Amino acid sequence: MTDKPVKVFSLSTCSHCKSTKRLLDECTVKYEFVDVDLLDGDERKAILEDVKKFNPRCSFPTVVIGDDVIVGYKEDKIKEALGL
Repeated sequence: MTDKPVKVFSLSTCSHCKSTKRLLDECTVKYEFVDVDLLDGDERKAILEDVKKFNPRCSFPTVVIGDDVIVGYKEDKIKEALGL
């Protein structure tokens, strides 16, 4: 199991984002997430700029595990980055 920080940038209505969160929950991984579509104004703009630093296409989910960035729901890559 990893001790790396895990952050998920997601959309509340995205099935791939929901699957990513479910996978992390099933693996009992502590993570932070932001549902970008539920933000407004400057807060949303700031988060989108953060997402673009990791994923210039700004697609979802964008999963940051330590120095690893995984775009989309890729179970194998997520587990590998977590050391599972």
